[in-house]
Amino acid sequence: MIRVNVLITNVSGERFWDIRKPIPPIQINTNLNLVEVEKKPDDTLEVPFVLTVNYNPSIAQISLKGRAYVAGSKDEITKIYEDYKDKKPPPPVLVQSISNVVFVESVIISRTLNIPPPIPLPQIPTAKEAEKKPSGVDYTA
Repeated sequence: MIRVNVLITNVSGERFWDIRKPIPPIQINTNLNLVEVEKKPDDTLEVPFVLTVNYNPSIAQISLKGRAYVAGSKDEITKIYEDYKDKKPPPPVLVQSISNVVFVESVIISRTLNIPPPIPLPQIPTAKEAEKKPSGVDYTA
């Protein structure tokens, strides 16, 4: 079983938009980049990563850097490392583990900067939308 320990080593956040002006409609772009996969002598992997969050228009920017430490059986570690060298995508458990940590942290930073969070919030339907949609399960094919 693969175990992933995620540590954030650098946090950067800046608000560019005047705090007195209302925030316009925005587009939020997030990019999680796994920089490389380093094999360690103790049969573990170290995976440096960078998360960048850009707002358009440019109201703010958030950046998180860190390292994920991956442990598991020798076969699992070797397979992840070989897949990386063959330019195959990393295992979902690795990406998900890093994403869980960095997105929670980026939401906290966005709250501190008083900017919209970089993840979509659940939409509550208006009364009119709720009337249009029938309740229950749709069995139409």
